[in-house]
Amino acid sequence: MAAISPCETAEGWPGRFRTVGTTVTKPAVLRRHPADPEIWRLALPALGALVAEPLFLLADTAIVGHLGTPQLAALGIAGVVLTTLVNVSIFLAYGTTAAVARQLGAGDRRAALAQGVDGCWLAVVVGLATLAVGWPLTPWVVSLFGPQPDVAGYAETYLRISLLGIPSMLLVLAATGVLRGLQDTRTPLLVAAAGAAGNVVLNLVLVYGLGLGIAGSALGTVIAQTAMAAAFVRVVGRGALRHGAPLRPDWPGVRRSFGAGVPLVVRTVSMRAALVVATVVATGLGTVELAAHQIAYITWSLLALVLDAIAIAAQALVGKDLGAGDVAVVRSSTRRMVEWGLLAGTGLGVLVAVVAPVYALLFTRDPEVRGLVVVALLVVAMMQPLAGWVFVLDGVLIGAGDGRFLAVASALSVLAFLPAAWAVSAYDLGLVALWAAIGVWMLARLLTLALRERGDSWVVTGALR
Repeated sequence: MAAISPCETAEGWPGRFRTVGTTVTKPAVLRRHPADPEIWRLALPALGALVAEPLFLLADTAIVGHLGTPQLAALGIAGVVLTTLVNVSIFLAYGTTAAVARQLGAGDRRAALAQGVDGCWLAVVVGLATLAVGWPLTPWVVSLFGPQPDVAGYAETYLRISLLGIPSMLLVLAATGVLRGLQDTRTPLLVAAAGAAGNVVLNLVLVYGLGLGIAGSALGTVIAQTAMAAAFVRVVGRGALRHGAPLRPDWPGVRRSFGAGVPLVVRTVSMRAALVVATVVATGLGTVELAAHQIAYITWSLLALVLDAIAIAAQALVGKDLGAGDVAVVRSSTRRMVEWGLLAGTGLGVLVAVVAPVYALLFTRDPEVRGLVVVALLVVAMMQPLAGWVFVLDGVLIGAGDGRFLAVASALSVLAFLPAAWAVSAYDLGLVALWAAIGVWMLARLLTLALRERGDSWVVTGALR
């Protein structure tokens, strides 16, 4: 019987086989593809930058945790609020990446930088508006969590000071999108790493050296984020001046950037809603289940950051190649990135499954919680190949500027998840069933995104205005 081997072409899909005499060649994903150097040149620094950002909150948690339990609890409340604000504003990075990459692919670097400058001005406007609204509402927002009076006081202090850094945080997002669109993920990595390191030093000095307590932690993060924003402004500004792009705001362009970003906001809010519902269901299952769910969720989030690095490469490459009109290249590189997403997801899944029993010990000594964590992590592990595929397709369509479809698809996938989540809650099916329901959500995302990718509606070439 003749042996089988994967297709030799760059466009070959994982699992597609053909007869090749009596030899077995390497799997397609292990053979070199023309897009590989560009994919990894963008993805690896992006991964470093993605991991560096959460270190801000991690460093704050470690430093504030030694001040006392009320301060740590307060940071937990303020951290959720700040993380939500930044996540909802991620369109500033994603939308700017796609717009800038399009212009770059079309051969107009000046227009690319002009659109990037508009995205940065939009970040400033959104940041100042968030600060203006959030500052007076801080006590009310904190009260929604129902904390004890001492915890509420610390949370309000941390959140008020941190809001001063929101314009800088959002400017960092937009400027990162500009550089990604220009196919530069190395500079954001350097800035993010320097910012994370500076944040630790500032926190230690302000919290303990000057005795400012939790206020010093918030102030240190604001200073670090502001320094990062200044570094990005310098890089983007110098590039704009070099290519004759204006630095002043083009308000029609800013409005267009906002209009393009609205569908991405809907996409993000829909996904956050699904995760919030999952937490609510876990809360109703019991304290042990909620504790185990939190550990599984943190792990899921960390794995998502790793897989998202390929999605960021997809945003930049697809936007540039569609701007240049290279549809064949877009199709080929998309399939290649899906292959890498599947391989990365499979590798992460195997790793999680193997280390789950030991990994759970890092978080809890409670045998009941630990047992639930291990089983939940096995479900998480099985979902990783699916997640790798989903994240890449999401990045491809973001790079193509297909925001309206992504908004609709995200909402539909959440609607598919809600009945499964309701069943888990209504029939008390347990934590494993909850994570299986999250798998239903991911499967719904894959179906909508894969069907879209197979068609041609998103393949619009040239620079979009």
